[in-house]
Amino acid sequence: MGPHRLLYQALCKAGDKFVYPVLPAFAKPAWNHAAGPKTVFFWAPTIKWTLIGAGLADLARPADKLSLYQNSALFATGAIWTRYCLVITPINYYLSSVNFFVMCTGLAQLCRIAHYRYQNPDWETKEIMETHN
Repeated sequence: MGPHRLLYQALCKAGDKFVYPVLPAFAKPAWNHAAGPKTVFFWAPTIKWTLIGAGLADLARPADKLSLYQNSALFATGAIWTRYCLVITPINYYLSSVNFFVMCTGLAQLCRIAHYRYQNPDWETKEIMETHN
């Protein structure tokens, strides 16, 4: 057993000793849930929220600078994994919600790209000119 695993188990035991007793009654089942904060099923989606933050930050970027491929990938993976999270055991609503928002972020950016390209039919020419200058 690696030192990282021992550290994680010690943190979980400390949480059980100090955090669990002060949790409100409605939060106690979530603490010990199969997809709760003592498992990877909780921490992976928690970190994945940064993708949504990055997508929201991209709202400040001009639509012509957005990547069609990147946002298509975000949309597709968000859609696929949203569904998958609802059929796995344990059902992970937290991961499903983060994937749903990844999908929505990708879709919003794809709509911005489509709108830009519709409004600017010569977008390809502009893009080629910018890359050669």
